[in-house]
Amino acid sequence: MTHPQLKLGTRGSPLALVQANMVRDALCTAHGWQIDAIEIVPIKTTGDRVQDVALAEIGGKALWTKELDRALLSGAIDFAVHSMKDVETVRPSAIAIAAMLPRADVRDRLIGAPSIEALRHGAVIGTSSPRRVAQLKRLRPDFETVLFRGNVDTRLAKVAANEVDASMLAAAGLDRLGRPGVGVGIETDVMLPAPAQGAVGIEARADDSRMRDWLGAIDHEATHLCVLVERGLLAALQADCHSPVAALATLDGDSILLRAELFAEDGSAHVSGEMRGAIGDGTFADRLAADLLDRAPEAVRRLFAA
Repeated sequence: MTHPQLKLGTRGSPLALVQANMVRDALCTAHGWQIDAIEIVPIKTTGDRVQDVALAEIGGKALWTKELDRALLSGAIDFAVHSMKDVETVRPSAIAIAAMLPRADVRDRLIGAPSIEALRHGAVIGTSSPRRVAQLKRLRPDFETVLFRGNVDTRLAKVAANEVDASMLAAAGLDRLGRPGVGVGIETDVMLPAPAQGAVGIEARADDSRMRDWLGAIDHEATHLCVLVERGLLAALQADCHSPVAALATLDGDSILLRAELFAEDGSAHVSGEMRGAIGDGTFADRLAADLLDRAPEAVRRLFAA
C-alpha cells in the first residue's frame, strides 16, 4: 500500500532514539506501513547541550521541548516524541498530546548499592532531581547529594568510577536501553515516582487532524488517562522544576487512584495524600492539590505557587 512520508522529531540521546523507534514501529505496525514511511529527525535541545547546571536554574523543562516545539510548529517535523515527565505542564495551544505508549515500570532504581539502608553513613548520592533529593534525605538525613546530569551511560559510568556512592535512575529508561538487571527497584510505597515517569508521549500540531488520527491508533488509553491526572495535579499545584513532588495515578476498575507527596527541599518536612476519582472527573486532582497544600507545613507550601 502507499504510505505517507512523515518526519518524527526527537532528542538525540540514546534513550530518546530508542523511544522514537518504538513510536515508529508501533505506527507502522498499526497502519501497515513500511518502516521508511517515517524518518526519525534528531534535534539537539538546550537541555542536552547544557550539562553542568541544574535545569531549574536555566529554564526548567522547556529546555527539553522548545526546539522540538519550534520544529513542529514550523512544519520541519510532523510529530514529536517526548518522555512525558520532561514535558512542562502548560503546553502551547497549537500543540496537542495526541497519544501515549503503554507505560513502563514507574519505579526508580538505586544504582551502586543493594538498598538505601545498605549505604554508608554520609553517603554521597548523585542526582539532579529535587524530588529524589528530598525523598532520599527524608529516608536518610545523613546523605549528601551532588548534582548529576547526563544520559544514562554517563551517570552509570560516574557511579562505576566511584565519583559518588550511588545514584538513582528511572527503571523505564534502563529497561528500554536493554539494562533490566541494572540497579535495584525501589517500591512506590518507599519512593513515589515523578509525575508521568515511565510514559512516552507523542505530540502533533493541534490542527493536524490526519496526523492526530494516525496517532490515535497507538494511544494507550489507561496510560493517557493516568498521566493526564498526574499532570493535572502538577498544574493545580503550580509546581515547577524546583518543587519536590511525587505522584502516581493508577487505574482501578472505573476509577483512578491518585497518590501524591510534597516535600521540603531537604526532606525535613512533607505531606502526603490520596484521592479516588471517576474516569473523566477533571476536578479530583485539583481537590487533592488543595488538600495537600492546606495540610502542608510552611517549608513545603512555599515551594508551590498555588
